[in-house]
Amino acid sequence: IVVTCGSTEAMMASLTSVINPGDKVVIFSPFYENYGADTILSGAEPIYVPLVPPDFCFDKEALENAFKQGAKAMILCNPSNPCGKVFTREELEFIAELAIQYDAYVVTDEVYEHIVYAPHKHIYLNTLPGMRERTIVCNSLSKTYSITGWRLGYVIACPRIIDRVKKVHDFLTVGASAPLQIAAVTGLEFDDDYYKELQEHYTHMKEIFVGGLRKLGYRLTEPQGSYFVMVDVSEFGVKDDYKFCEWMIKNVGVAAVPGSSFFREKVDNLVRFHFAKKDETLKEALKRLSTLREKALAAKNVDWK
Repeated sequence: IVVTCGSTEAMMASLTSVINPGDKVVIFSPFYENYGADTILSGAEPIYVPLVPPDFCFDKEALENAFKQGAKAMILCNPSNPCGKVFTREELEFIAELAIQYDAYVVTDEVYEHIVYAPHKHIYLNTLPGMRERTIVCNSLSKTYSITGWRLGYVIACPRIIDRVKKVHDFLTVGASAPLQIAAVTGLEFDDDYYKELQEHYTHMKEIFVGGLRKLGYRLTEPQGSYFVMVDVSEFGVKDDYKFCEWMIKNVGVAAVPGSSFFREKVDNLVRFHFAKKDETLKEALKRLSTLREKALAAKNVDWK
């Protein structure tokens, strides 16, 4: 294990430890925006494979074709930001088969490992046969213990890979804050009841917000994990999701992230909401969003249509 200054730094240290300039890296789309940038900064070329809305499943042939192009590594976010997908055992086993067959590494981002909604289960890729030597786990204390500003992350891998990560980390970020590491030990000593309560807490927030959006009649993808929900806004004739989100802030009073910022392919009909908020905040957001349909359909001469 190597302690880093957050999961994004863990990802960068991991990628630069196992890929060389000119290598190729497979990335699912949609993706957390750092993945493509980290790959390019490492001198590698990203190969994007679509997760197809609304279920965000992948085409097995498309994924294998990406590996056939000579991919040295793959980045896998599970549970996924931004779409909330939790990969099934069958999907993970197929990814593992490809990694072994094509002699590639899989760098996993598992920061939402404990924010998973029943009946879905988070499965660690490195527990599958043949994957301990090929998996580099990037994780963080930020989400699980609600200490995002502390920037504490870590990398788990086999000794051979960790030795490389240590060398890169020493020049990349040197080290995470020692006092914060000591303080974080308190969280690491929590028993199983803490993680059960954490899951119940996020399930409660999801039921309020996602359930509320569903009652309002909005089309969405039910998140299986994380605390994000993707909502389809195509009913409003959206052709520019950035301008639509700006319009929504000014006219509805609720902020969302344009879905296109997470996709390699052209997608203008999705926006991402974040529901890790207090009950009263979520209820007020739903109250404001109850006016969205009326205001959006009535809007004239707007530049997002």
